[in-house]
Order: sequence, then structure tokens, then C-alpha cells
Amino acid sequence: MEYLPSLATFIAFTAASLLLAATPGPDMTLSISRALSQGRGPALWVVFGTSMGIVVHTLLVAFGISALITASPTAFTILKTGGAGYLLWLAIQAIRYGSSFSDTPGTGIAMSKASALANISTGFWVNLLNPKVIIFFMTFLPQFVSAGDPDVTGKLIVLGLLFIAIGMPVNTIVVLAADKLSAWLRNNKGVLRGLDYTFAGVFSIFAVKIFMTQSR
Repeated sequence: MEYLPSLATFIAFTAASLLLAATPGPDMTLSISRALSQGRGPALWVVFGTSMGIVVHTLLVAFGISALITASPTAFTILKTGGAGYLLWLAIQAIRYGSSFSDTPGTGIAMSKASALANISTGFWVNLLNPKVIIFFMTFLPQFVSAGDPDVTGKLIVLGLLFIAIGMPVNTIVVLAADKLSAWLRNNKGVLRGLDYTFAGVFSIFAVKIFMTQSR
């Protein structure tokens, strides 16, 4: 059984994945916000959590569950309502606690277990509850496999994992760049507070867009 894509497919998929990974979304907004307020350690855990969300979406697409969710109006409404509500909650948290999470951001991935799990969980749910991610993976991954391929499930899983392997370095670079700005921002509390409201606004916009998402 051959699960690896051909060279031509690999090149096309890599190019598309790099472009998509660099496109801002709720996950990137969250990781940047966390890097500016808490440092690169917590933000990198967020990136790990969003990647775990992509793993789940990959499996849902590979085994056809995503198609069932989008085909059910009730299930899709519940999903998008939950996703929009979660982003609105993050917007409120950004306003309430954004600049006051910590004056001493983490200097690496080594953090307390509870803090690491909290950041992983936040990143995970941001991606898992985003119906746009479901629709995206349902339309994006199948373009690189043949419908009649007997190994289609395995190939979809491999492509999903490859998407994560391509996207994580991009998100890591974004986090490290944001972390470089955090020291300056801590000395400019007014600017940092303004960013809190900016991130809250962006989360709110994404929440509205998710709630307005149609399954078909």
C-alpha cells in the first residue's frame, strides 16, 4: 500500500500548505496574542494544541465523519455556535486579562503542567470548534488524492500530518517574532492594552464569520 504522495503532488501540496499556513486565522491570532502577553513558551503550547486540533480534523475527513457533520443541519449549527461562543469568550478574556497575564513571560517551552495543558487545550478547541476548518479540510485534502484510490484513507491521513509538519514551523516563526516584541510592549502598556482590544475585536469578527458559515 502506497500512502506517500508523488513528487509532483508533494510539491503542489507543500506550496499550497505554506500559503495557507501564513494566512491569518483564529489560531494564528491566538498564538500571537499569547506570545505578546505571556511569552513564547505558552504560545508554542498553543501552536501544539492547534496542531492537535488539525489531527482530529484530518481523521474526521479521512473516515468521512466531517461529511456527516456538514450534512446534518443540527450538528453543524451546534458546532458553529459552540465555535463562535468560544471565540467570543476569548475576546472577553483578552479584554479582561490580556495585558495582565504575566509581567515575566516564559522563556521557553518548560512551564508548569497546568499552564501547558491550559494553553494546549485552548489552541485545540479553537481549531476543533471551527466549522470553517472542517469545510476547508473536506475541500482541500481530497484535491490531492483520487476518489477511486483504495488507499485514499491512509493518503488523507498522511496529507493531514504533512500539513501540520509544514504549518508548525511557520506558526513557530510567527510566535518567535511576536515574542521579540513583547519586551518593548511591556514598557509601553498603552500600546499593549490597545492590542488587547485589537485581538478582542479580531476574535469577535472571526466569531461572527464562523456563526454565519453555511455547511453547503
